Amino acid sequence: MFCKLALRNVTRSLKDYAVYFLTLTFGVCIFYIFNSLESQWCMQMLAQSAHYIVDTILILMDVFSVFVSVVLACLVLYANTFLMKRRKRELATYFLLGLPTVKVSLLLVLETLVIGLLSLGAGLLLGVLLSHGLGLLTMSMFAFYPAGESFGLILSGKTIVKTVLYFGVIFLVVVLFTGLSVSRARLIDLIQGGRKNEELREPPLWQSVLTFLLGVALLLIAYTMLLVRGLLYIDPLFFLMLALGTLGTLLFFRSLSGFLLRLVKVRKGLYYKGLNMFVLRQFNSRIHTTYVSMTVICLLLLLAIGVTACCVGLNHTIGATTDASAPYDFTIQNYSGDVSPTDIPALLTENGFDAETELTATRSCDLYYNDAGITVPGQGSSDVVISLTDYNALMALQGRAGLSEESLPQLGTATLVTGFSGVGAYLVVDDATAATLSVRRQIFVGNFAGDPQTAETALTAAVQSQGFAQTGSYRLDTRLQIYLENMGTKILVLFMGLYLGLVFLVTAAAVLALQQLSQAADDQKRYAVLARLGAPEGMRDRAVFTQVFLSFFLPLALAAVHSVVGMTAANAVISVVGQVDSVQSSLVTAALLFVIYGAYFLATYFGARTVVRGNGLRTR
Repeated sequence: MFCKLALRNVTRSLKDYAVYFLTLTFGVCIFYIFNSLESQWCMQMLAQSAHYIVDTILILMDVFSVFVSVVLACLVLYANTFLMKRRKRELATYFLLGLPTVKVSLLLVLETLVIGLLSLGAGLLLGVLLSHGLGLLTMSMFAFYPAGESFGLILSGKTIVKTVLYFGVIFLVVVLFTGLSVSRARLIDLIQGGRKNEELREPPLWQSVLTFLLGVALLLIAYTMLLVRGLLYIDPLFFLMLALGTLGTLLFFRSLSGFLLRLVKVRKGLYYKGLNMFVLRQFNSRIHTTYVSMTVICLLLLLAIGVTACCVGLNHTIGATTDASAPYDFTIQNYSGDVSPTDIPALLTENGFDAETELTATRSCDLYYNDAGITVPGQGSSDVVISLTDYNALMALQGRAGLSEESLPQLGTATLVTGFSGVGAYLVVDDATAATLSVRRQIFVGNFAGDPQTAETALTAAVQSQGFAQTGSYRLDTRLQIYLENMGTKILVLFMGLYLGLVFLVTAAAVLALQQLSQAADDQKRYAVLARLGAPEGMRDRAVFTQVFLSFFLPLALAAVHSVVGMTAANAVISVVGQVDSVQSSLVTAALLFVIYGAYFLATYFGARTVVRGNGLRTR
């Protein structure tokens, strides 16, 4: 009987509390997607040349997963508290019928178990499908992938077990809290749970204005400290800045409990239009006790926007450095070239790699030790020098313009340029000056004539052969190797940022949605009174829309302002290593907000509208 009753209650809960079920499902889905990265093709590819980056990604994923599980546990507990609040009179009915506390707790445990299993199954199924989409996304980020290879759905048994374990612990905690709340419940409180109204205490206008101005002043101080000091100085002033920003946000929302209502009252036409007076007074009474949660939601949205935008912007910067650091398919350096120079192309051919047929656009040249007198005023110096002729030849291989001898400064100075593939920055001097310097090492660069992966494998085998080892000390850097290292960093930044950004965004949206549905259930009788007074259904629906809109987009608006200031400071740091693609990061962040936050907003509006019409959250 208990199982049948629990299943019946869960079925009704899935219909009435769709936001709760979807949030649990989405939490499981996100957890599975980002913990199944080990099975993705991109990670297996990176492990071939940059296994240390793969290990770093997996370790950070484990650490982040613990943090995410704590966040999701708090979210599930909050959602469960919401469900318990809506079912107070149902629980009172069970007690009045003589059902003991132990059996009521057992019934709720069974319901929690059913909900957990349903959301876990749906979340894992969705996670498997979306992880395939994530795999295709990461594959598209690579400039190459094995030809003819198919990429089907990947089912990670290890990740499934991990997800079940983490969420099993979460639901165990939920069961314990549910049993504790039922054991402490008093019958009179359960019966009168829906009759407690919040007292509307309208603060004096001067107090609201003063609170608002103080909050804005604290925010401006925090903004100024952030822009002037930057993000890199972690000291007591940094934490003071965070405290001022948080307190300013709290005071801003606290002042709305009287400031917004008084402000609209001045405009009589707007205040008395439709049901605006009713909506504003309802919003005013709610924000008196919800300004703390609105502050938390605003900060969560700030983290979601900031983390997502920064990771996408930095991801573009990291990707743009690949061509600069690896302009050729390969670079071979003979560190013994100063004492035992060799013919590197001939040596390759002797050790099984035909340089004539396998390579194209090659160049051999020497690097020299710098003379103490060769410097670049205002730019510094370098230990490595290259002749003008060799430099222009290397630039020609890249399709770039070289330098003329007239463009070089007088003897004793040089031009400092960026290096390539393990060489670093070096000085360019005229050929006559280079001839007076001692050879430091030999370099041989070029591009592959055929498939880069096949050619790199053969080239690596030749350089690592005994024939090379007997003639000197060599280092091989390939574009593919450097590319994979950069891609590893790129994926690390992108995945970590998206993981946290999505969790923060879903948490903020879910908390808001559950909060608004709960308030809509409390307002059901008030909307029924409006209906009896003659307010048409369309007007009541617009009132619900306005209430939900204010609750969703006021925290979002302030979070957007926070994020603009934060991104300005973050871009100042990122721009040191490269150009930040602010347009791309803004578009991606806006798209995620539009899809996820907008979906929760619409779901909440339609759910709240159904509730106030009397067809939603029923008292069982």
